[in-house]
Amino acid sequence: MPLVTTKDMFQKSMKENFAIGAFNVNNMEIIQGIVDAAASQNSPVILQASSSAIKYARIGYLRKMVEAALDEYDIPVALHLDHGPDFETCKMCIDNGFSSVMIDGSKHDFEENIALTKKVVEYAHSKGVVVEAELGKLAGIEDDVNVSESDAMYTDPEQAKEFVERTGCDSLAIAIGTSHGAYKFKGEAKLRFDILKKVKEKIPNTPIVLHGASTVIPELVDMCNKYGGDIPGAKGVPDEMLHEASISGVSKINVDTDLRLAMTAAIRKIFAEEPSKFDPRAYLTPARELIKETVEHKIKDVFGSSNKA
Repeated sequence: MPLVTTKDMFQKSMKENFAIGAFNVNNMEIIQGIVDAAASQNSPVILQASSSAIKYARIGYLRKMVEAALDEYDIPVALHLDHGPDFETCKMCIDNGFSSVMIDGSKHDFEENIALTKKVVEYAHSKGVVVEAELGKLAGIEDDVNVSESDAMYTDPEQAKEFVERTGCDSLAIAIGTSHGAYKFKGEAKLRFDILKKVKEKIPNTPIVLHGASTVIPELVDMCNKYGGDIPGAKGVPDEMLHEASISGVSKINVDTDLRLAMTAAIRKIFAEEPSKFDPRAYLTPARELIKETVEHKIKDVFGSSNKA
């Protein structure tokens, strides 16, 4: 099945009240684990690469590995640029076969964000590619995104309406309290579902995206630490809140940190228990399997996208 855009995925998600997982990819084993899980659940899936992932894996390799996954399974798969920092990066991904791109202009003021997003939208739409934009700033650190807690801000629902109307973006990432990285909350986790509700009232036909939405699964953190890791106090968005988001109008939920934890935990376990192992297949195979289990859990128990392909 060829790559698809997110347009049909999101229309179905809004009608049937479920979310689609957007999982960050960096290498072959991560791609395989994600797509194996999505296929096992008959779920649509979004594979997304940040600019840092593209620098690491190289855009041609990422594209060809995703093509291999498309040859293997008959489920809807979109290839998406996560947090595109500028027009040039978005254009590069569009020209290299990505079916969706995100332009992250949230670091700019409102008018600059609109101008940059509109420029990307015009080019992307001319090539049949859809565009995600962002309004509001999420705290936290992940890849090239680094926003202090004091600089973070919630999305203004009135601005969201104006932003979508003026830019023509296809989906909008909003800030309601999630954050990037493994340390999302110091106290109790809290998401502003009241803001989500107001945004949906203002732009009911625009798919909403939630960034910084890894659970930071405690079992994976414990597993990392048990086998030599040092990840104290990591805390993410509880599954219950993500499920509530998925049935309350969020169409796309981003997951990166949980996949990093799964891969690292599985590899650490092999290194600790079988220190004589040096064949990469010996530790990357269980890492791939734990990624698959993690994604299956998200799809089936949290996002509700099983059997929605």
